[in-house]
Amino acid sequence: MSELHPSDPLAHRALDALMRAEASLTRHLAADLERIGVSATGFAMLVLLTSAGGEAELRVMRRRLGASKATATEVLDTLEGRGFVTRARLETDRRAVGVKLTDAGSNLVTHAFPSHADRVRDAFGVLDEDEKRQLADICRKLDRAA
Repeated sequence: MSELHPSDPLAHRALDALMRAEASLTRHLAADLERIGVSATGFAMLVLLTSAGGEAELRVMRRRLGASKATATEVLDTLEGRGFVTRARLETDRRAVGVKLTDAGSNLVTHAFPSHADRVRDAFGVLDEDEKRQLADICRKLDRAA
């Protein structure tokens, strides 16, 4: 069997480190959310809806969250089934789907967000302010290049 030699070993090390960190952070942050009945992506959707005044177009939400159509639909099905959101075709564009936060969804965000925000702060506490800015910039740069 021949050995594999990446053309840019440092890029592969960076990718491995990024993937491990993302998986570890996601597991850590998602565990508490799942105990209250929502996935990390579902909670992100609820927070996005809250920030948007309680309703948004699904296409806009997918773009903001970087979610595929299949993932967004699956997460939305779960949120709707648990009574956290409703969805309907928009009157202005029957091809588009509007998503509305219910009282139950709003209550979940109101009660869960403070402790979630604390967990995020603690998870990134190993980084100073400059490192957090650099990490955000690097991630945006990688996202644009992908």
